[in-house]
Amino acid sequence: VQLQASGGGLVQAGGSLRLSCAASGRTFSRYNMAWSRQAPGKEREFVGAILWSAANRRYADSVKGRFTISRDDAKNTMYLQMNNLKPEDAAVYYCAAIAPSGETLTTVPGFYDYWGQGTQVTVSS
Repeated sequence: VQLQASGGGLVQAGGSLRLSCAASGRTFSRYNMAWSRQAPGKEREFVGAILWSAANRRYADSVKGRFTISRDDAKNTMYLQMNNLKPEDAAVYYCAAIAPSGETLTTVPGFYDYWGQGTQVTVSS
């Protein structure tokens, strides 16, 4: 599956952005999807994931209550709604996909098989 992330930009602290991840190729609805991010000089970190059926979601503690993942299988697209953004949220955001294994959602970025190219999010204080 090929993934293309978009929607990044510059926003003030406290503002909102919605990222999109468009998928093509194999059947999008059969994959668990996730967002990760990487700030300069830091390792890539897990942000959130959604089960192929959308029956379960997981979030990093740092974004719980502020970020929401959703998916629209009819559009082969996953979204990340980011509210109340903080300067520490600034990073390149990547979307990723993995074939499901039961009802488990992995929080380890390295386990995901397919990656998009990333979209930059900048948050000004």
